Amino acid sequence: MFVSQDKLEKEKDHLEGFSPEVAWVTKSGQSEMEQPIAIRPTSETIMYPAFAKWIQSHRDLPLKINQWSNVVRWEFKHPTPFIRTREFLWQEGHTAHVDEADATKQVMNILEFYAQCYEELLAVPVVRGKKSKDETFAGAFFTTTTEIYVPVSGRGIQGATSHMLGTNFAKMFDVWYLD
Repeated sequence: MFVSQDKLEKEKDHLEGFSPEVAWVTKSGQSEMEQPIAIRPTSETIMYPAFAKWIQSHRDLPLKINQWSNVVRWEFKHPTPFIRTREFLWQEGHTAHVDEADATKQVMNILEFYAQCYEELLAVPVVRGKKSKDETFAGAFFTTTTEIYVPVSGRGIQGATSHMLGTNFAKMFDVWYLD
């Protein structure tokens, strides 16, 4: 749940997209902390150092991990219960692939999986799409999305997303393999 400032800053480019959302712990009891600690807004900081240890050879790929964790984001003033609060349980998959084509195929497969879950299990229709550059996950090449129409308000709301991260995080966290 907590990440040291130096670990979080390793992702400088990625963090830029999250900087307004990061909450910092600066006090312990009545004492100021020597180093502030971030409340983790996303999981790359903890996932990719593990990938660097787990991936040594092409035989270790593709690596596919699914995780559930809590994250906190301070991105808006008025959280809406049952829609989005500051802290939420986050399900995400992290994968590593030999090449871009395999990774892109995984992103599209997961987008379809999410859409099927909404439509077939929850009976909620979605529109599948690709986010604009401004809405793309910080550090990603592109982001796909399932958007849900909310008839009461006449608006749409983002459902599940899937991101093509390319080699950005692999480079930041020294993830390499022998082929």
